Order: sequence, then C-alpha cells, then structure tokens
Amino acid sequence: MSPMHKYLYLICPTDYLEHTINKTFKYENYFYTSLGNSFVHDDKTMEYIRQMIKKHGIGEIYFVLSMDNKIVLSALDNHEFSNIGGRGLNNFYNEIARQNENSKMSSQRDNHQFSVLSYFLNKKIKELKLQLTNSSNIPTIGGKIYNRNHGAFTNVYSDLVCLEKYHLN
Repeated sequence: MSPMHKYLYLICPTDYLEHTINKTFKYENYFYTSLGNSFVHDDKTMEYIRQMIKKHGIGEIYFVLSMDNKIVLSALDNHEFSNIGGRGLNNFYNEIARQNENSKMSSQRDNHQFSVLSYFLNKKIKELKLQLTNSSNIPTIGGKIYNRNHGAFTNVYSDLVCLEKYHLN
C-alpha cells in the first residue's frame, strides 16, 4: 500500500480555490494563504512551514494563483490594493512590475499574463527551496495557475522559459 499523498498549497485568499483544489486533487491537502502569494520568508513563517511539513508529512508544495487574481491584476493595472498589507504588498507590486517587464522580453506574447504569473511563481519557488535547503525531507515544490474559464490548473512555465534578465559587462 502506497502512502497517501499530502500536499501544501500556498494560495491567495481572494482566489477562493480551496474547494476547487480539494475537488480536483483528491489527496490530503493543506493550505497557507497570503495576498497574491506575496508569501514572506521570515523566521516565524518558515518555522511554521517546516513544522507543517514535518507534522503532516507533506510531500509536495505548490504555489497557486488564478489568472484572474485581483491582487495581481491590481499590480498590473491600477494598484487598487496598494494601501493593504503595508510594505509587503508594495514589494509584491514592485516584483510583479519587474516580472511583467521580463515577460515582455520573452517570446511568450500569446499569453502574457500566464508568463507574468509563471515568472513570479518561479521566483517564489526558488526562494522557498533556498529557505528549506537545510531541512530534512524537502518536498517537491512547484507552481500552478488556475484558469476559471477552462476550469483547469496548468503547471507554470518552466524556469528555463522564465529566464531572468542579466546584464554582462
């Protein structure tokens, strides 16, 4: 008998995806929320995540955002939520703007918003992996984007597609 899969989903509360995730991925699912997945890697949060992984035997972690995420759309357009969340959300807005510029330079013009979300979630995946490097039993970490129009989750673009912009002298 194989062990039951246990997943941790890092989601935005404005997406209301808990039910959809539970219906789609019929495993033992756990959730951690932060606006726009602006997940901060401070000591207290990381200790909580490590304890959750150990206590529940989490095997995989996914950052998840919906294509119509209100916080991301606000960051790309009118900054409607800029007064919420203090400095953390301002950092998030700056990061989305940077990822938007990186995405414009790639050839993924057919689905610009998916590219922006992929860039952003790939960065979050790298940051979390770095924070968990000294932990035992590091889960697999990935990203998914939910499209309400199609009712489907899609894996983010590969980190190879979402290359960062570098300047060499």
